[in-house]
Amino acid sequence: MGIEEKIKEIEEEIKKTPYNKATSHHIGKLKAKISQLKEEQIKRSSGGTKGEGFHIKKSGDATAVLVGFPSVGKSTLLNELTNAESKVGAYQFTTLDIIPGIMEYNNAQIQIFDVPGIITGAAGGKGRGKEILSVARTADLIIIVLDTLNPQHLDVILRELRNVGVRPNEKKPDVKIKKTRKGGVNVSSTVPLTYLDEKIIRSIINEYGIHNADILFRDDVTMDQFIDVIEANKSYVPMMILLNKVDLVDEAYLEELKKYIPEFIPISADKKMNIDELKETIYNNLDLVRVYLKPQGRHADMEDPLVITKGSTVIDVCGKLHREFVKNFRHAKIWGTSVKFPGQKVGPDHVLDDQDILRIILKK
Repeated sequence: MGIEEKIKEIEEEIKKTPYNKATSHHIGKLKAKISQLKEEQIKRSSGGTKGEGFHIKKSGDATAVLVGFPSVGKSTLLNELTNAESKVGAYQFTTLDIIPGIMEYNNAQIQIFDVPGIITGAAGGKGRGKEILSVARTADLIIIVLDTLNPQHLDVILRELRNVGVRPNEKKPDVKIKKTRKGGVNVSSTVPLTYLDEKIIRSIINEYGIHNADILFRDDVTMDQFIDVIEANKSYVPMMILLNKVDLVDEAYLEELKKYIPEFIPISADKKMNIDELKETIYNNLDLVRVYLKPQGRHADMEDPLVITKGSTVIDVCGKLHREFVKNFRHAKIWGTSVKFPGQKVGPDHVLDDQDILRIILKK
């Protein structure tokens, strides 16, 4: 029996099993088996394509990837957003390689990739789908592009992304698993667990050959999320949804779609509709922060900020500038909203706000 058949067989068993307290641990065990089989399936599907994957070189301050079915207008959109020259054609599979472009916005350089259109079964290796989707795993933002007349493709794309280990718009569960040599499985939590109990937790973790561990839950997670934590190979990436070619439909059609896709951005790449608004939204979704550097005895350079991610610290900036700045860091002074008064002295772990002015003082 092949992997696909095994997965289907287990999925059928889950469907037939009534979910209740008595069966929940068994269902958890079955879900763990499915997850392991899917991982094995992905590894096997990529085995025959060694050396044929997409090689991408990241640059800029952040990376976004356009994901969608063939002929949804990704290439046209990339050309409108960036300086790229992606081939555009009114037929399927126009883009056969990954095309990068740079979108400049608010002093940030955002690299956007146009990847070949995915198809159903992409995660299983169809149409080089696994390699295409793997680009999304390492991106800072996934931009799903839908054809207005085919919004049902969203479910397929989300399923394919999940099947390669991407968790769009999900927060990484706060669960810590520390393997121990003996003592069995010990479970503690700081929140009420409404989806799991100790029997379910043990049955799932035992499926992965772990029989001694201390597990701490700081989030109320589902079976699937707990399995993700155990496997520790999932990618949690922000996502936004675009509805392209809206010039072909009326307002009533878009209003109806909102019942099924609550949050989407209507655009028309071909007619250049909402492109400026889209650039702003992409920038905001990436949570970028601009920091202006102030050398000693000189004015701050307010024309060319250093762009970093939200939550970055002073020492993170030092690392981005030069390793000697990290090695010889003494303290820093900041003017901006992250401090209580202008020129406040701060340490290496101080978190910076957008448009802070930073002066780094090094050891002599």
